[in-house]
Amino acid sequence: MTDPETGLKTLIRNEHEHEHGHNHAQAHDHHHEGDDAPHVHGPGGEVISLETAILGKNNEIATRNRGWFEGRGVIALNIVSSPGSGKTTLLEATIRRMRGRAEIAVIEGDQMTSNDAERIREAGARAIQINTGAGCHLEADMIASAVKSLDPAAGTILMIENVGNLVCPAMFDLGEKMKIAVISTTEGEDKPTKYPHMFRAVDWVVINKMDLAPHVDFDEASCRQNILDVNPKAEILCVSARTGDGMDAWCSRLANLLKEFARAGA
Repeated sequence: MTDPETGLKTLIRNEHEHEHGHNHAQAHDHHHEGDDAPHVHGPGGEVISLETAILGKNNEIATRNRGWFEGRGVIALNIVSSPGSGKTTLLEATIRRMRGRAEIAVIEGDQMTSNDAERIREAGARAIQINTGAGCHLEADMIASAVKSLDPAAGTILMIENVGNLVCPAMFDLGEKMKIAVISTTEGEDKPTKYPHMFRAVDWVVINKMDLAPHVDFDEASCRQNILDVNPKAEILCVSARTGDGMDAWCSRLANLLKEFARAGA
């Protein structure tokens, strides 16, 4: 579907059925687009070969995506979080602050609506929306289709805002340079220990909504320790996208990352 005002497409993946309202401690089925049969998780966490094949296919496409990004000089960042952490607000503030310093393009992932892509375009960046329907994460083939429409230029920071979910996106490589987790003070300090697979998979963790920390009894030191207990190599940045506190340091880190990426590809 094409936005009549911007000419940008919204990729709709309603056919990608992947429900995760279940308990992984129990055996269960779920269906992926193109599957002939559901795959099954047993009580001990074992997964039959069908899921391995799905992830294998995804990883093949992710590898091609990564080569495409590197060949084009585009640095792709996979932004993951639970719903409501403030990812989109963080991206809006980043786009405005980085204007003139770096070109930013955004792939927005949500189950429905193009609300976030519209917000990103209003902030001044090119964006494309992917609607996953019942799908709870973005996959590499979706990114491959989206970048054909965006066609980011060399030197672009491509922000991929994944569907709000701290479980499935940890498993699916999109071809990104790195994953960045965003958590908010309103979620409490224990998210890293509750969702360790996600926090082990990321390189950076952004703690957002620091302006609300005094009002929700958020313990920053405890949160930092929980992150480092799960992932000792994680780089932690504290910001308030709403007030701007910490945003200069965040944007400087992005600019330095882009320079490092460019030097590595030179």
